Amino acid sequence: MMKENNQFSDEVSKKLGYYVYRLIDPRNGDTFYVGKGIGNRIFAHALNASADVNSDNHSDKIQRIIDIQNAGLAVIHVIHRHGLKTENEAFEVEAALIDVFPGLTNMQRGHRSTEFGPMSPSEIMQKYALPPFPDLYEKAIFLNVNNLENRSDKGAIYRQVRCAWRVNKERAEQADIVIAVVKGVAVGVFENGPWIPATVINFPTLESDIEGRWGFEGEISSEEKWNHYIGDHGKRILQEHLEHEQNPVRYSY
Repeated sequence: MMKENNQFSDEVSKKLGYYVYRLIDPRNGDTFYVGKGIGNRIFAHALNASADVNSDNHSDKIQRIIDIQNAGLAVIHVIHRHGLKTENEAFEVEAALIDVFPGLTNMQRGHRSTEFGPMSPSEIMQKYALPPFPDLYEKAIFLNVNNLENRSDKGAIYRQVRCAWRVNKERAEQADIVIAVVKGVAVGVFENGPWIPATVINFPTLESDIEGRWGFEGEISSEEKWNHYIGDHGKRILQEHLEHEQNPVRYSY
């Protein structure tokens, strides 16, 4: 296995401050992970993979590192920006990089990416011209999707948003309604139903079963409720406790 440096001195760490880094696969040059940290955080992933090599349940990131190491190579580490004064600055740089690189193994999206991440000018104009999302009068689970194929078709929104999610089944089933969200805008509301495993049998649109993921059996809410929560083109979610930052699932309760 190729030997790599995996330790900064205390003096170097102090000068680095907060930084944002990328992990790159030397076999094809792809960036597969973006992170932020201080000190020796950049090296922790490869070290953890080496220590965890015999486990049967790896994250995509750790498995990628193990595959690289098994090929006799070392992960390429790149510090993309350093000298950042606060963690919030690092969050912003990290989020921008996560939005740039497709196919990352990051389990979460960038900080506030759904609110301030990549959008076309027309999406920007539409988002900030929309009315605010109203106060809730029932329990809701919010599901964040990156893009919708057809915002004008309620059935299409339902079919796209209904699976496959990493949720606590018991908690998800407590919701009265399901709200579909795209880039901080509520675009669909559905009556909640049973949550069932994300398998091809349950959801024929899936290409394969997805272990640990769930989907819901629901129905499109009434016209009155749709108008209240969604309106003609969606409503901006301004309530801080309902905003999607990194997690694709948010509960109001």
